[in-house]
Amino acid sequence: MKVIKLDAIDSTNEFLKGLSNQQNINNFTVVTANSQTKGKGQMGAVWSSEVGKNLIMSILIKDFLLNVHQIFNLNILVSVSILEVLQSLNIPKLSIKWPNDIMSDNKKIGGILIENSVKGDGTIASVVGLGLNVNQTNFENLPRASSLVIMSGQNFELENLLYTIAETIEKNFILWQSLKLLFNSKYTSYLFKKGIPMPFSDMQSNKFMGIIQGVSATGKLKIMLEDDSIPEFDIKEVQMLY
Repeated sequence: MKVIKLDAIDSTNEFLKGLSNQQNINNFTVVTANSQTKGKGQMGAVWSSEVGKNLIMSILIKDFLLNVHQIFNLNILVSVSILEVLQSLNIPKLSIKWPNDIMSDNKKIGGILIENSVKGDGTIASVVGLGLNVNQTNFENLPRASSLVIMSGQNFELENLLYTIAETIEKNFILWQSLKLLFNSKYTSYLFKKGIPMPFSDMQSNKFMGIIQGVSATGKLKIMLEDDSIPEFDIKEVQMLY
């Protein structure tokens, strides 16, 4: 595993995508930075971090996705891998808020952004970005955000955490073929508020009650409604009100 360490960058994802477009770099190459000025979340949301307090990393993953219909499999692999690491560190009440927010209790402690590109030969290369709140304690105007230090009461060494997460993803990459159903089951069991009646809002701001049942093969959220139907919702088509 090659690790490229940067002081400050606009985006580790953008840096790694540019690097992989210019040259043939090794699978599981990691880029990390003390700070980034244009951190991104899902659908263009902005993610910001205090300098030197949190884990900012991107990892290149090749030869995992065979076609675009399998894209959510990578989300499952990465999310489950991160939760495995955090569980080993005794971070309490961990869950995944669909599709890829990392939660501790009701607080967001991290987020994943996966960007895929289809190469000329049909292969798919993915850049997996992770922003994890680690030693930051000030989240002014972010009442739903927290960090590992707040949730556990202890500080963490960022470099050790980076290597542990990257190595766990690589290990699970190898195990995926034989344990795919286990990873899918773990992802479903980790879903935030699964099986609990919750209020939701759709794109037209219509509010409704529903119960999360799981996720479809293509990554859509399955919610049971009051009439017992189970429609599927894509990213940004539905928002949980909690």
